[in-house]
Amino acid sequence: MLSSFQEILSRSSIFRDRNVLSPHYIPSTLPHREKEISAVMSVISPALKGEKPRSLFIYGKTGTGKTSCVKHVMERFEEMKNDTAKMCYVNCRIYNTRYRVFHKLMKDNLPDYAKTGYGFSFFYEKIIDLMNSNGANIIMVLDEVDMVKDLDDLVYTLTRANDDLKAGGISIVGISNKLSFKDRLDPRSKSTLYETEMVFPPYTSNQLRSILEQRVKLGFSEGAVDESAINLAAAMSAQDNGDARYALKLIMRAAEIVDEEGAGVVSEKHVNAARKSVDEDISIEAISTLPQHQQIVLYSIASLSMDGGRYSKLIENNENYLLSGEVYENYLRDAKNFKKDPRSSRWYREYLNELEMLGLINTVESGKGMRGHTRLIKLAYPPVKIKSIIEKNMLE
Repeated sequence: MLSSFQEILSRSSIFRDRNVLSPHYIPSTLPHREKEISAVMSVISPALKGEKPRSLFIYGKTGTGKTSCVKHVMERFEEMKNDTAKMCYVNCRIYNTRYRVFHKLMKDNLPDYAKTGYGFSFFYEKIIDLMNSNGANIIMVLDEVDMVKDLDDLVYTLTRANDDLKAGGISIVGISNKLSFKDRLDPRSKSTLYETEMVFPPYTSNQLRSILEQRVKLGFSEGAVDESAINLAAAMSAQDNGDARYALKLIMRAAEIVDEEGAGVVSEKHVNAARKSVDEDISIEAISTLPQHQQIVLYSIASLSMDGGRYSKLIENNENYLLSGEVYENYLRDAKNFKKDPRSSRWYREYLNELEMLGLINTVESGKGMRGHTRLIKLAYPPVKIKSIIEKNMLE
């Protein structure tokens, strides 16, 4: 029987405000990140005195509070109401080229000129003219900066712009999950950076528990979430790289299950049930946002996992492991099928490292029973699902 919206909305729920469980929600206080917030504020504070701050690069795994802390600092920065100091936030997953980053800069500062018909040089000159006229210091917050396709050009342009300015300056706050992202920069771009670096450590189980307690108090009816469920979600997330986003997703999905069942209280049973669903959602999201060549490598592993590698019988206690060399052979063929130029074996090894770091594959070094020394690769998720996700991404 079909339900009406009125029926759906009138159903009882243990949620009071599900928005507070979103990773985009910024609470008034961020538990266990006071030191990091203070450090970010110290680095950018010269802008409020009319001086150009040093650039800052922030690293840390997903769910360690990097973006939340910077957005929290931005709110406090704006409260200072300083006309000659401005922070501009750019989500580089969306604005993923130099042109798009400057287009966002125009939308925030000169919206009348923010038309995509204008060329990059027009945007650049208008920003320089604006800064020369008001002596502003602009701090560009580049979230997921490693997603920018022409990163080298962007960094070089932003830092070299200071040479064209008679007043004010541009600084960068770059946020990345990858410590190695600067390896992509040309030496001349690296030389223009005068930066400070910070690493956000993963949250511990106790820290995750207090974060969940804060959000549960705001987001649910009193007594709707059992303490044991909070403890379990915190422990699971601490094992999974100390990821607060994962912990929040577990509690949210567990609560949705309770609402569906009409069970009343979120228990450990519901957190365990939520884990499978959340893991699958995260894997789909992670695959869909991978660079194309990493997706093709993963596609090759999935294809071989389904068909059985030609050399799998050579591997003792096989357990669905594949030989790295055979996967690379498959990748070379699959890249051409997707109309992409395959990358070298050196890049291929880097792609494997990234995929393993994301938990999409597992690798071990070959031991006794094999001639030579090679890497064995095993898929962490069902190959059929991975193939279909990548085909949808690559062929659309």
